[in-house]
Amino acid sequence: MATPTLTIDLDAVTANWRALDAASGPATATAAVVKADAYGLDAARVSRALAVAGVRQYFVATAEEGAALRRVLGPGPDIMVLSGHMAGDAWAIRDLVLTPVLNSAEQLARHLEALPGAAFAIQIDTGMNRLGMEPAEWAEVAGFALEHGPVLLVSHLACADDPADPMNEGQLALFRALTDGIGVPRSLAATGGILLGPAYHFDLTRPGIGLYGAAPFGAGLPAVRLSLPVVQIRELEPGETVGYGCTWTAAIPARIATLGAGYADGIPRTLSNRATLYAGAIACPLVGRVSMDLVTVDVTHLDAVPEALDLIGPSQGVDALAEAAGTIGYEILTGLGARLSRVHLGDAG
Repeated sequence: MATPTLTIDLDAVTANWRALDAASGPATATAAVVKADAYGLDAARVSRALAVAGVRQYFVATAEEGAALRRVLGPGPDIMVLSGHMAGDAWAIRDLVLTPVLNSAEQLARHLEALPGAAFAIQIDTGMNRLGMEPAEWAEVAGFALEHGPVLLVSHLACADDPADPMNEGQLALFRALTDGIGVPRSLAATGGILLGPAYHFDLTRPGIGLYGAAPFGAGLPAVRLSLPVVQIRELEPGETVGYGCTWTAAIPARIATLGAGYADGIPRTLSNRATLYAGAIACPLVGRVSMDLVTVDVTHLDAVPEALDLIGPSQGVDALAEAAGTIGYEILTGLGARLSRVHLGDAG
């Protein structure tokens, strides 16, 4: 088979959720962030497994993602939409019982006019400057908004992956100043915030990347393995080159394996001449440029070439690969292409 295989360990995903739930403390509920197709790992299967593990609240990016998730999970679980109530979203929010996380006074007005009595949450911007009501805007609408009973007040930490960054304490203090005493459940912590400690946990935590075994949750179980099939092997003489642009030249007689995956499958072109693949525990350097459908790997030192080599697996996690590519694990996972053959272990149905 010439198709790369992405293996997703659902037991690892649910174990990571349980660990982050325990770290959140007994007084705090723990949701799951499954936006972007569960970070590229198939939101339907991941969410079903998480539901079996006990997750009752989910966060997605858009109403369209929420609609797809509701059809998977059925009635009951809370599905919160981080982009809020956009124009045209009313039907999905109403018919599929989604909870928009409102980000502005404009969204608040739209929601209350279109769907009076329907549940909503509010995001307050405490320094990210991305989504949410700024403190002055919140001060103007808070009284009116609270009369209509938001189910949750949300903010988001900008630097939670760095515990020493003073931004964390500054955002925490501002969130408290804006919300203490209101009597509405609150949520500030995603994965990094959970690891900052109980002061950041409030009533609900919402881990995302940590569920999938990536930083900043260093104690998480690896949840993915990406194996690339060997399509062809060729022998090179010294001085021969490999790939577009002839960017790698054999210094000695070399054996090169051509593998069936490329940037169309989410392997960044920045990994050209930089990545390492693995035959078990044996490192094999990627040589030449990453092309659309193929990469080339030096396997001269292998006694026998296996049918596939691991780009992500036991010998190299997603964060190590991301570092080699000059990016982060989030981008690697969410960029994995649709034509990968996805295999789920421990599937809940």
